[in-house]
Amino acid sequence: REMSVEARKLVSEINIKCDGDVFHEMIRYEPHHISSICSDKIQNVDIHEGELGTIGSVKSWKLIHDGKEIMAKEVIEEIDDEKKLIKKKIIEGDLLEYYKSFYITMHVETKGENNLVTWIMEYEKKNANVPDPHTLMELCINVTKDIE
Repeated sequence: REMSVEARKLVSEINIKCDGDVFHEMIRYEPHHISSICSDKIQNVDIHEGELGTIGSVKSWKLIHDGKEIMAKEVIEEIDDEKKLIKKKIIEGDLLEYYKSFYITMHVETKGENNLVTWIMEYEKKNANVPDPHTLMELCINVTKDIE
């Protein structure tokens, strides 16, 4: 009998010293700059549909993950400028070999001098042997540090 594989959530927070608005704007409008900042982690970002930073826009990322090059194509599902929040759904690529669904949400909370970046991954594994995406979360945190 197959174990049911329920939706899971991984959350990670990191304080950044740079301006929270600037960070949000970069993730939203300038993902191509991210690949030049940390080309060892993100090799390429291509926009396929829509305008950068708009709901429904589709981008693909070439990442170095666990020493391998992987591709992830995403669509932006939600943007909240007040909360500095962006939610993306992975619609194509290597991750979907392991997960039935995969969402990544990033938001920035600014409290005085402190900017707290929160990354949330919501996913459903295809089977119980699929690992939780801790290494992918680590990649997001390291990219965050690089941008900072």
